[in-house]
Amino acid sequence: MTSLTETVRAGRTAEVIGLLGAMTVTERRSLFPELKALRKELRATRWNEPSRRAYPALYVAGVACQTGAAGVASWIAAADMRWSGVSPAVLLRVLADRETGWLADLANRLAQRPATAQVPYELMSALVRLADCPVPTTDAYVRGWVRQVRGNWRRGNTLLERLRTDPHLVPLVTALFEVNDIGGLLEWTSDEGPDSWHEALARLTLEGPLDRRATVDSCVARLLRGGTNADHRAFLRVLTSLALTREEQRERVADWAALASDAVSPVASHAQAVLGALALHGQLTHRHLAEVSGAVLFRPERKLVRAQLVLLGKVLARDAAGADELLPAVAQAFGHEDAGVQERALKLAQRHVKKVHSAEVRAELALAAEQLIPSLRVQAVGSLGAAPAAVATAYEEVLPPVPEPARLAPAAASVVELAEEVGAALASDTDVTGFERALDGLVRHAHRDRDALLQALEPVISRQWWDGTDPFHGLRLEYQFGGVRGGFDTSAGLDLLLATLRGKLSTATLRAAIRPGARGQTCGHDALSQAFDARLWEVAYRVRTDPLPFLLSTPTWSTGLLEPDELVERLDAYRRLGARVSAADFAQALLRVRRGDRSAAAAAAKRAAALDTAEGRRLSHWLTAGAPVLPTVRRRTSESPALVESGELPELQEDLPDAFRALGGPSSAFTKGRYCSHWSGTPRPHWPAVVPELRELVAVRVLPDLAAAAMDDTRGAASVLPLLAESGGEAGEATHLCVAYGLGARHPEDRLAAVDALLVLAARGQLDSSRLGADLGQLVRHGAVKPLRLAESLRTTASTGAYATVWALLGHALPPLLCDLAADGPAGPVRGLGDLLAVAAECAERSEARGDLPHLARAADRRGSSRLVAEARRLRGALAPEAAA
Repeated sequence: MTSLTETVRAGRTAEVIGLLGAMTVTERRSLFPELKALRKELRATRWNEPSRRAYPALYVAGVACQTGAAGVASWIAAADMRWSGVSPAVLLRVLADRETGWLADLANRLAQRPATAQVPYELMSALVRLADCPVPTTDAYVRGWVRQVRGNWRRGNTLLERLRTDPHLVPLVTALFEVNDIGGLLEWTSDEGPDSWHEALARLTLEGPLDRRATVDSCVARLLRGGTNADHRAFLRVLTSLALTREEQRERVADWAALASDAVSPVASHAQAVLGALALHGQLTHRHLAEVSGAVLFRPERKLVRAQLVLLGKVLARDAAGADELLPAVAQAFGHEDAGVQERALKLAQRHVKKVHSAEVRAELALAAEQLIPSLRVQAVGSLGAAPAAVATAYEEVLPPVPEPARLAPAAASVVELAEEVGAALASDTDVTGFERALDGLVRHAHRDRDALLQALEPVISRQWWDGTDPFHGLRLEYQFGGVRGGFDTSAGLDLLLATLRGKLSTATLRAAIRPGARGQTCGHDALSQAFDARLWEVAYRVRTDPLPFLLSTPTWSTGLLEPDELVERLDAYRRLGARVSAADFAQALLRVRRGDRSAAAAAAKRAAALDTAEGRRLSHWLTAGAPVLPTVRRRTSESPALVESGELPELQEDLPDAFRALGGPSSAFTKGRYCSHWSGTPRPHWPAVVPELRELVAVRVLPDLAAAAMDDTRGAASVLPLLAESGGEAGEATHLCVAYGLGARHPEDRLAAVDALLVLAARGQLDSSRLGADLGQLVRHGAVKPLRLAESLRTTASTGAYATVWALLGHALPPLLCDLAADGPAGPVRGLGDLLAVAAECAERSEARGDLPHLARAADRRGSSRLVAEARRLRGALAPEAAA
């Protein structure tokens, strides 16, 4: 019996099949426990040579030695068996003696596995053929069928011809319309002709194998259900290829209405065209048309809205009796965000208002006209009987309250409470507040009672990947924390202390990490990262050799600021305890101590000097020196992306440990290292707390990340912007440029973070509108920021009530963009400029801005009725002095 296991271990698959063929069912079943044990053994060493050699034979033997279909299905679909390389033909050979009912059960169980299990379609289809059972219509089976039919092009025939000969065509095509995210597979064929899915299905429907009504119903239902863009494209092509008759279209009016209202633009456009044809042929009632129009005119797509207004105009021109029902639907476009759409709707209403017989409808039109922009509302007063605009009250800007930093609570009093906080911090990558409290708590309790702390932390430490007896984990831990890789985040920083407490890191490794010496700079983030990491390394070393009573650098506030009186009290406690100060901890405390309040700093400096310690005198000198003067910032505008560089800050290069001196060194956003270990961005939220009163030092180093968020579509870099906005110090060139890139970021969550930062700067009175506006104009002009994204960000900002703030930005951003418009030249405007003008016009109207905007008149005088021209005229009208009247 054991010879089979040895043959499997040797990887001789053909010999294994021969041995299995000579055994009875009972003998095979008795060998399965040995195979399970071998599988467990191989899992631990899956990638070595003996394991790779044995897996194919093990795969076959495990299938043959089980009698239950459920067990065989689990064995075949197991993740560790997926790469065995055994062909379906080999498995069918060892399964050929099973009963047909058993084979049908196995086929269905395999088909019910998710598509990610990658069960070969050839195996499932062969089992169905051998069992002569109904074909499964599961997600995995249908996807496999689509791939197989598409992949048989080598036979030389077309997709249509292959489908004609498929015995399971009807159930599989029916199931095809039920599978999610199948459109991409359907598109992997020819675009047109009998080798395309849509043409093939249409021909099969015409020829008869597929029932036409069922196919049309399934296709419409699939579009109604929604899905991915690829699904919409694929099934819309199928629907259009079926070429529905007018009668078939009329039977599905409710479906077309639902698609026109809620489907994606291409599908909605098709449904709109079908309904329009029915309406123009008198096969759609005015009531139905009005209901559909109300939903379509509410959509943001201007193309759909304009098409619907054109349709309503044609119907009203043919049948005057429909005015009472259709004009209220037209009036719903009076509130559209596009001024051009409002103008079209108003002209349509003015053209047909005389056909209205109901006084109630006339009153409804007059009321709806109040949604029009001011210049159009003036026209509606005479034509639609709208009420004149009321005298506006003085505009008042609404900005969010200035965010107040949260004061850190004292460290956890008990080791049990601390263990809960550390576990939560490891699980969620907590913010500065949670991280600093956990870090200080670990230091305090390690000093008081190390054994009690370890006992409380046992449930937390035992879940960490590095806590175990496997020597590989120890080597990996030494490598990860051995100074080779930098950039601690919350989890890694706490892991360092926990591993030190557990004894997983050697003292030599910790000593080497804190050894003075020049540190290599591989990327622009290293100055911040090394300062953040140096304190963690030194604290870990002291936990091993000479535990600290507590941390000097734990901030008072969530922004990272440390009150000077509190730092003096901590130094006094160190003096009384006779504790030796950690150099990196004290350096971080100096960088965090508040110096902006000069009176509080001077008083604290006297108390610090009275301590008569080296650290007290150093703190006294630091506090009386005043806030450092930031170095000159130079910007290169000739390059894209626009970035900045700064000079040296000598104060941060004197009397600080080596790891902190790089903060005062020159920095350039143009320096690109060959390797950056901060690609994940997880340490980024902690960097502003390293120098909480010098945000420009952080901004200049994270600026390339923000530029990449706008230009290279990276994600997450803008999460640091609200923290920068809440930090202290000057909000200068680098900070404003970071916000500018953030407003044009690719991902919505990054743009929202930039909006938050913009509002915080404005609320704190630190926003330089002319600087940020000029930055935005130049970035859009050079293609670094897309206007449509910027327009969305500024519209969101304005909707909070900050209309004057947004107008101030656009007042400086728009002139260079408008200047590029040639009066009669062939070059077109920047794509999306009309959207920016729309935001500017709304902000100017609401904030009652007046004056002249350079180059606006030339844009407003251009020919045509494009959105750019319409919004330029609207903005010119809003800024005109007579608009106040």
